[in-house]
Amino acid sequence: MRIGLLTEGGYPYVSGEARLWCDRLVRGLEQHEFDIYALSRSQQQEDAGWLELPPQVSRVRTAPLWTGGAGSGGPGHSGYEDGVRGGGLRWRARRRFASLYGELVEAVVCGAGVGTAAGAGAGAADTVGEEADRFANALYGLAELARDEGGLGAALRSEAAMRILERACRAPGALRAARAARVPDLLAFAGHVERALRPLSLDWYEDTSGSYDGGGLGSVDLCHATSGGAAALPGLIAKRFFGVPLLVTEYGVQLRARYIAAGDAELSAPVRALLAAFHGRLAAEVYRQAAVITPGNTHARRWQERCGADRAKLRTVHPGMEASRFAEIGEREEPGEPDTLVWVGRIDPSKDLISLLHAFAEIRKEEPKARLRIVGAMPRGAAGSGANGGPGSECSEDREAEAYLGHCKALAAQLFPDEAAGIHAVGENPVSFEELGGPEAPDLADAYGAGSVVVLSSVVEGFPISLVEAMFCGRATVSTDVGAVVEVIGGTGLVVPPRNPKALAEACVALLRDPERRDRLGAAARARALELFTVEQNVAAFRSIYLEIVSHCPVRREAVDDAGEPLPFSHPPEAHVPGRWTAPGGGGTGGTWLAGRPAGSGAPSWAADSEGESGAAAGAGPVSDADADGRDGGDDGAGGEREQLAGVTQGSGERDA
Repeated sequence: MRIGLLTEGGYPYVSGEARLWCDRLVRGLEQHEFDIYALSRSQQQEDAGWLELPPQVSRVRTAPLWTGGAGSGGPGHSGYEDGVRGGGLRWRARRRFASLYGELVEAVVCGAGVGTAAGAGAGAADTVGEEADRFANALYGLAELARDEGGLGAALRSEAAMRILERACRAPGALRAARAARVPDLLAFAGHVERALRPLSLDWYEDTSGSYDGGGLGSVDLCHATSGGAAALPGLIAKRFFGVPLLVTEYGVQLRARYIAAGDAELSAPVRALLAAFHGRLAAEVYRQAAVITPGNTHARRWQERCGADRAKLRTVHPGMEASRFAEIGEREEPGEPDTLVWVGRIDPSKDLISLLHAFAEIRKEEPKARLRIVGAMPRGAAGSGANGGPGSECSEDREAEAYLGHCKALAAQLFPDEAAGIHAVGENPVSFEELGGPEAPDLADAYGAGSVVVLSSVVEGFPISLVEAMFCGRATVSTDVGAVVEVIGGTGLVVPPRNPKALAEACVALLRDPERRDRLGAAARARALELFTVEQNVAAFRSIYLEIVSHCPVRREAVDDAGEPLPFSHPPEAHVPGRWTAPGGGGTGGTWLAGRPAGSGAPSWAADSEGESGAAAGAGPVSDADADGRDGGDDGAGGEREQLAGVTQGSGERDA
């Protein structure tokens, strides 16, 4: 199978989001061929280079989202202006662009919000659906225009586009915030939209010869977007024009990240409202067109459902993490320091170390021998956290982290002055700040193994990676109830409300005073992590989902020779014979197992039920929705495995021919 892996600000770059997960997925599915289509977020990210790619990666195409000029992302890089391959539009194309762009922005600035249909009346729901269709039609019209004209970069940045946007914001029925937008607000929003729509103008979709057996998303069997938003936009185009099915994975909901980034960027209220409406429309269309959506946890799943995702398409697949690096600590019989609490993570205000320090002050009153080790990793060269990742976003993030760390150290010195046993002794602060990789904590496993209780004090959290790592190490945990913490812990640790130092202190004291309870919770946490959160479980889940999608949504394309001429007899006859699983009413012994055959006729031995086998294939991996909803059903009952095999045979046969 040939997979088009779509990323934004991550794999295959050394720095960025979800790079390790993507690398493990590609290496774990070595029987498939991967083409990587990556959108970079900064010059620093491109300068840092790529990870070492496995042999199953056949090609890599990259393009920047952070500048209009050509980047330097290495082989296969498509600078934005290079991908556009042209300047302004011709007269007829300009009229067509004005009409389509006007429809797009009017659908964005209209009063009906995204995701409100579930709680609204029938009339409001119809309005939401109409505006969603309007947005989608305009988006695909712009994609077709970009393909015909060689790109839309100049048009999206033109004065005509600004006039269209201003008219839409001033029209009756527009959002109140849109009507309040001034010229600087409109310029800022137009710049964000132009960057978000850059994938429309790239040359990723078909090669210049017109055949689909070379490079291009039109030749893959499946597009797998590792996030929503701009990363999934090439997948939408490939589905629209070439019928390629789309799989969307979100371990952190992209739309939520856009909302948070808009606030962090200190944008004006009109710009934030317009960006929220635009990205909401785009997310709804991505969820509508995706064949399967795989959130990483229930927290992300709720966001997706609220934004219009169909529950029948959702499969929860937890992130896979490497457990072997923590095996020695997890299997060690002797516990860590019994009076030591450990916090491990990225230094960031969202981790709320201030509350942790105040909680530790309360802990010291009850347990004077207690110590707190804060092991942090400073962000260096990480991909931009903003919605569009400006070139200086990493530097600002580093400065913010350094300032926050300095504030925490000053608070620790104030709360815990050095204590000395005598007049000539040197006091030691019970709180230590250590850098991961330093002499005190050379490795993650050593950091977790240093204490008996691991603490998580965050106020904002997606999937708590540090919590899973502590579980792999067999450590008892105390966590705040944010993000997917409760889902991950599952009763194997203590959970308290966020921003509540007193509750955090009481939970820590309870575990420090009860070593037997710590051991029980640590053993249960390790068993749960090994069952649900390993790389092997994650890879097995996606292996099953890939086969399921391709078997139900095979790409229909004509096989051609080197000269571009159709190849006769390239499709094996058996690929066109409908099996019992596709016939109307087929299912069970009383259904028709072959089209045109009487319902009462007996099925041959090779068409016998294999419900147990197909169910086992579908259930492989950490796809937990079957337990949650009872509706996922894997490969849809008997015959699913044969249907998968038929879909794979057809796709590979056409390409080989």
